[in-house]
Amino acid sequence: MIIQIDGSSEINTDRDFNSEERHILQKLFCYRDFVGSVAEFRQKKNQALNVGWGDSGPVRESEAMALVSRHLEKQLVLRLQNKTNQ
Repeated sequence: MIIQIDGSSEINTDRDFNSEERHILQKLFCYRDFVGSVAEFRQKKNQALNVGWGDSGPVRESEAMALVSRHLEKQLVLRLQNKTNQ
């Protein structure tokens, strides 16, 4: 999967993420769509990184994961703003 970041860069999850990070990324997509705040998103992300894949233990947040996480946070903020404006 290719994730465009602000039109200036892209992340190729096949190349830039390991299997554990791709598993966590799936969770981040769900969190982006369902949590009620950026703070909750960050808490859930940190929990996922600490637990790892199948309770395998902590996963270090790579630079690519941090970039995608910030991108998803921006999308979350837009979702929450749109929800407030409705």
